[in-house]
Amino acid sequence: MRYLIIGLGIYGSNLAIDLTNMGHEVIGADKNPTLVESIKDFISTAYIIDSTDEVSLEVLPLKNIDLVIVAIGENFGASIRTVAILKKLGVEHIYARAIDKLHESILQSFEIDRIITPEQRAAADLVNEMTLGFDSETMRLDADMMVVKFRMPEFFVGMRYNALDLEDQFGLKLIVAMRKTRSRNILGIERDCYTVIPDTESDEQRVESDDMITCLGSQQAFRTLFKHYESRQ
Repeated sequence: MRYLIIGLGIYGSNLAIDLTNMGHEVIGADKNPTLVESIKDFISTAYIIDSTDEVSLEVLPLKNIDLVIVAIGENFGASIRTVAILKKLGVEHIYARAIDKLHESILQSFEIDRIITPEQRAAADLVNEMTLGFDSETMRLDADMMVVKFRMPEFFVGMRYNALDLEDQFGLKLIVAMRKTRSRNILGIERDCYTVIPDTESDEQRVESDDMITCLGSQQAFRTLFKHYESRQ
């Protein structure tokens, strides 16, 4: 796919490089020459433009882009104006970064494809990580429901997977369980990786230390699990 990322600060530049590394074509744009200079060798093309100026924005190949991502975060006004101009120019697919609830609410009025809130998402992941005492990843589905991936609490180690009873005890639905293994890359270097445990319903499959599980549930359901975990430490 072909992406245009407007705003090449820390978030935008990392996003641009990651997308490029995944094989996508990425065009970057920012009014700061230093930011453009620092990333130009890592992506397809980089433009020095002020995205709040309609004439300047029209210079970009907007009609040949699959998705425009407005990654401007710090300058609230610039973000809103850039999205407004993109809509005026007929850009169909737009993602935009929001830094707070007001910013998000205004962006919602433009009916863009997606509003990105990386700071809030990172904060939620950190809260869960600190509560659990280990790494976790969170994907919020709506105001209440979420999907969380986390390392299996120690008090489950040794139990059969089919006897965990997560749904009845905590209100959580187990989506997938994964186990740490070792693999070699194309250079023959060993590294840790996780593979799906295919037979969690069998009587033989028991929880091992460092197993990772992904569960679906409400915020309250995860709070119940977290409190149970804290009480067992």
